Amino acid sequence: MAKDIEVGGSTHEHYGAKDYQDPPPAPLVDPEELTQWSFYRAIIAEFIATLLFLYITVLTVIGYKSQSDTKANGDICGGVGILGIAWAFGGMIFILVYCTAGISGGHINPAVTFGLFLGRKVSLVRAVLYMVAQCLGAICGCGLVKAFQRAYYVRYGGGANGLSDGYSTGTGLGAEIIGTFVLVYTVFSATDPKRNARDSHVPVLAPLPIGFAVFMVHLATIPVTGTGINPARSFGAAVIYGKAWDDHWIFWVGPFIGAAIAAFYHQYILRAGAVKALGSFKSSTPY
Repeated sequence: MAKDIEVGGSTHEHYGAKDYQDPPPAPLVDPEELTQWSFYRAIIAEFIATLLFLYITVLTVIGYKSQSDTKANGDICGGVGILGIAWAFGGMIFILVYCTAGISGGHINPAVTFGLFLGRKVSLVRAVLYMVAQCLGAICGCGLVKAFQRAYYVRYGGGANGLSDGYSTGTGLGAEIIGTFVLVYTVFSATDPKRNARDSHVPVLAPLPIGFAVFMVHLATIPVTGTGINPARSFGAAVIYGKAWDDHWIFWVGPFIGAAIAAFYHQYILRAGAVKALGSFKSSTPY
């Protein structure tokens, strides 16, 4: 495999960076990983992380709705507000990615897993089992919320996603596509080993920008769809609530399209994967 060398030797020499060689792509099917405990440990980590993610965030949503419900003696300005909900989602992603990145990669989202699969970062078997674990974790997390807050869970919508009044299906789908693109693009950028090798003098804590991406997307799209950008989050809430299946497909199709676009953009445009694969756009002309 050819070395992937950035232009601009003076900057690299100044910081002592070395030539970078891309790691090999993950195999489509890797039978060996099925025999490793680390593989199953990663699946368990994805399940528990998604469970905790849904438990905290859905509780936050329901708590805000109950505190701001004027019909139940609440204060319309009470509770954490949309800003607090966005912080809950972004903060939990920051915490859980930080905790699980060294075990499973800290996906906690089928769209992220799908994007990394398209980028050849994980095998097909790992991607499928991660998605199953994430969806089961989301169902269990929402189930815990319902068990502990049964009086409020159904009354305040179970934290389920849905298209808000006044918005078309196309608008909702577009919001999910763009929101997921922002998230998955951030994941690729923050975890890019080439960037880490090149910019080793600039410490970047990957969970931080990923958490902030989730936070910012929630600020923008909570009024539109309640913000999905995570099919497991939407699926788990819909299963336990049982009444949020209208337009549910938006919360699968949108995130998967957004993740695919982000993977293509980062891997084949920014990282010039297509150029390397085709061996084109190369010049031997000295400068």
